[in-house]
Amino acid sequence: MTQETTIAGLDPIPVIDMTPLVDGLVGGRREIANAIRDSFERTGFLVLVNHGLPRELIRRTFAEAKRFHEQPMQAKQGVLMNEHNNGYMALNRYNVRTSRVSDESAEPDRNEAFFIKRERLPDDPLVKAGRRFAGPNEWPENLPGFKETLLEYTEAVDTMSRHLLPALALSLDLPEDTFDAAFAESQFSFRLSHYPPVDEHKVGQYGIAPHTDANFMTFLAQSDVPGLQIRTNENCWIDVPHVQDSFVVNSGDMLHRWTNERYKSTPHRALPPIGKARYAIPYFLGPHLDTMIECLPTCRGPDNPPKYPPISYSDYISWWYDANYDAKEQQDLSPEAAG
Repeated sequence: MTQETTIAGLDPIPVIDMTPLVDGLVGGRREIANAIRDSFERTGFLVLVNHGLPRELIRRTFAEAKRFHEQPMQAKQGVLMNEHNNGYMALNRYNVRTSRVSDESAEPDRNEAFFIKRERLPDDPLVKAGRRFAGPNEWPENLPGFKETLLEYTEAVDTMSRHLLPALALSLDLPEDTFDAAFAESQFSFRLSHYPPVDEHKVGQYGIAPHTDANFMTFLAQSDVPGLQIRTNENCWIDVPHVQDSFVVNSGDMLHRWTNERYKSTPHRALPPIGKARYAIPYFLGPHLDTMIECLPTCRGPDNPPKYPPISYSDYISWWYDANYDAKEQQDLSPEAAG
């Protein structure tokens, strides 16, 4: 049910067959829970296979990422990132500044991206309340089928993530339904990234500079163009192994905080691709905006008190986005500013 793929200098990364979870087979959850625990305590990364997402849907979503980014800049400017951090983010504009592994000498990230969050109707309670991150997505008008494919894909990944939650809860010696309420309506961010090719790698130049993810868990469909690397120690970065038709999954800062640092939020980065553009479609899973992130009962004790005060997911990501991806920095998209 689980295999392992080993890379030099790093504990084995489990390759988890999700068939029992997709099919609702209770008996397989314990073995998968054990693999999750081992992985998230040691490396913070795992690989999912037989996850239930159609290969054709994944292919179409990668194709939409390429189609969006091949548009002229004027078309992309029509859907600039708004105050909810939805829309287009230009090249050479940001890097994550708040991570414990942020590289202060790094150039701005050499990638451009398009973001969406959960699509909500005007009568949605969060929309009616004017809540940040519940606002509108910015949909391009000249790409028929684009919106429909992205919504189909994000719903499919959201469903896959919910299949994993009971085993995650078991991995922490908690009841299987521990995370059900928080993720009944998840708060996700979905990103279509484009990494233009370079002729050679340069010091301080990254596709995405070293960072940890702010969210709960990240689900990345693997592509044939490599780029993602994990930090194994202070000075060693290694490539994530490629497994056909798989998702790479990593734990983020929210799970790290919720588990009182029991589960890692492992530093990772992406180097610019050489000779060929790379596209990536990471899905960043988080709980409902109003979820309180408070140390789980199995992750604290008399000799291990909570390391962080409780905080709502909304407050945490508001701070994180303002510190790292301020939408106001998108306003000057002159050729010089956009790189």
